[in-house]
Amino acid sequence: MKSVVLVASLTLIAASSQAQIITQWNFNSPTPDASTGTGSVLPSIGVGTAALTGGTTATFASGDANGGSTDPAVGDDSGWNLTNFPAANAANKTAGASFFVSTQGFSNIVISYDLRHSNTSSRFEQVQYSINGGVSWVDAFPFDGNAGDTWFNGRTVNLSGVAAVNNNSAFAFRVVAAFIPGNVVYQGSALGSMYSSAGTWRVDMATVTAVPEPGIYAMLLAGLAAVAFIARRRR
Repeated sequence: MKSVVLVASLTLIAASSQAQIITQWNFNSPTPDASTGTGSVLPSIGVGTAALTGGTTATFASGDANGGSTDPAVGDDSGWNLTNFPAANAANKTAGASFFVSTQGFSNIVISYDLRHSNTSSRFEQVQYSINGGVSWVDAFPFDGNAGDTWFNGRTVNLSGVAAVNNNSAFAFRVVAAFIPGNVVYQGSALGSMYSSAGTWRVDMATVTAVPEPGIYAMLLAGLAAVAFIARRRR
């Protein structure tokens, strides 16, 4: 029993320093149907809510097209296809997709996603986070999607330095269209393409990862110690 508890304890200690997925959306149909035009906004891993923001609308479309996202699914790989963005000079940093995930019991939060830009979509993305369930938003990091009909995979924002997002049941992040830096209009993604509100962003593999709070593993280790103690008493 001692050796079993020792191995389990070492395993827990090693795991305690490893990041794990809290929630992930791959937008594929829960039951594969060989159609990328169908999908789901329910998480494929964990619990959370995906929502449109700023008046955008969405359908599902191929996650394999134009080189594809990082989703390993083939043939049934869907992405969340956003459109109906604001007019060229309106509503900066408000329109896109939001993701609400509780980080209770976790710290060192990292968010990531894949995003396909159409030619006339907004070239510039702004990632924002919220610590109050979307009542207010804070700019985290901007990205430049400087090519059309192209996937930009592995967009990653490390929030490990933001203590307020740790152990927070009201954590959320969103990806929204942003004006050209220093300007008051959007720019199309493809060289020579004018921005259009009918342009599309296709989101895939939206993910929140984290490291479990030390207290969780302390409780598990305490439980293992209790099991070992009871086993010794029964001998």
